[in-house]
Amino acid sequence: MTHDSDVPAARSGPFHPARWRILGFLGVAQLMLILDVTVVAVALPHMETDLHLSREAVTWTVSAYTLTFGGLMLLGGRIADLIGAKRVVLAGLLVFTAASAATGFAGSAGMLLGGRVAQGLGAALLSPAALSLVVHLFEGDERNKALGVWSALGGGGAALGVLLGGLLTAGPGWPWIFYVNVPIGLVIIAALARMLPRQSVATPRPGLDVLGALLVTASSASLIYALIRAGDGGWLSAATGVPVLLAAIGYLAFVVRQRTARSPMMDLALLARRPVATGTFLILMATALMIAVFFLGTFYFQHAREYGALRTGLLFLPIAVATMLGADLTGRALAAAGARRLAVAGLLVAAIGLALPALSMHPATVAIGTAIAGAGTGAIFVVASATALGQVAPHESGIASGIVSTFHEFGASIGAAVISSVAAASLVGDTLAGFTDGFVLASAAAVAAALVAAVLTPGRD
Repeated sequence: MTHDSDVPAARSGPFHPARWRILGFLGVAQLMLILDVTVVAVALPHMETDLHLSREAVTWTVSAYTLTFGGLMLLGGRIADLIGAKRVVLAGLLVFTAASAATGFAGSAGMLLGGRVAQGLGAALLSPAALSLVVHLFEGDERNKALGVWSALGGGGAALGVLLGGLLTAGPGWPWIFYVNVPIGLVIIAALARMLPRQSVATPRPGLDVLGALLVTASSASLIYALIRAGDGGWLSAATGVPVLLAAIGYLAFVVRQRTARSPMMDLALLARRPVATGTFLILMATALMIAVFFLGTFYFQHAREYGALRTGLLFLPIAVATMLGADLTGRALAAAGARRLAVAGLLVAAIGLALPALSMHPATVAIGTAIAGAGTGAIFVVASATALGQVAPHESGIASGIVSTFHEFGASIGAAVISSVAAASLVGDTLAGFTDGFVLASAAAVAAALVAAVLTPGRD
């Protein structure tokens, strides 16, 4: 019995013969999760009309998913370390697939947001476990290439989500942006159940820090609520300040909990390591900037220019190509150029792209600028993943992957909330001023992040 269990565990190493095929299926699964952040972008105006959604509900359609996804990600990574990544990947896929079907049937704002929360739960289980498997299956140069593929799927997939959302919304209707996940999810479940190797797990198994997960999720929800409300109540109002204060108290309680819990959800010392801290900062910024592009772009083209969903989706195709190209080139150049140089370059390219629409709110300028910004964010995704995960020990890969993925989703939540509030005037009115303000803020944030990255990112050995 012991001998048999050792054989599959050994095959889970870097020389697993099916590792590239496994990466393909895991990549498609991750692609579904990323698509569901942005596939709703083009459909939002249609969902707003059909379900009579307020601006806050429209924003929560993005943030409910990303907040649950990010808030429970550390718990998902911890579960993967404790019971094995294979089991968690399959369970997450099953929950996500079922929730996608339920969300497509939504007939009200409550049902829609409930379905998005359930999707986020499945994604929180699946994503860190899948990334942990990638880290286990590859090492050395192969790991960098695999992470490059993973990042390209994440960044480019986000842009492709807008294109797919346009095609489905203009065709069978917005519910199909969720229905399409069902057959794909079932196929991937069947394939990975057969292909994934069994893994040895930690013994003895400590408990799960559910309280810690609830604290970080509730604190983040309070912060996102404040950022969304700021568009109506003002940035310095009590309606904004009180939730921010509650979020700060909640985050402090989370830190205390992690220092005192018998089985903490994460080792705070891991996040304090310079490579991991750098990677989480970069992934948060890249995702926030990416969501800003999609949120501003889809409402600009459909509200201000009255383009249809399909035309709007097609306008995002260059962004998808640019994002994947930026990720691919960065993955190839990372060893030679170094993380610091590429991180700063990626953020500055994104800043330039985001500045163009702010200077001229013309459809061609918006399309070109967002494509340039996509290339920059694609580069940042690769640098962030490689920096944060490149030097962690195998037994830490699940929780480290969870940390990176957590900040990815928090970046999406924060980006959607802030941009929604800054651009509120254009989202609910006929002026372009809100869109201009949104692009200005995003460009300035990218420049500031480049300065931080120049100091924070470790240099070459």
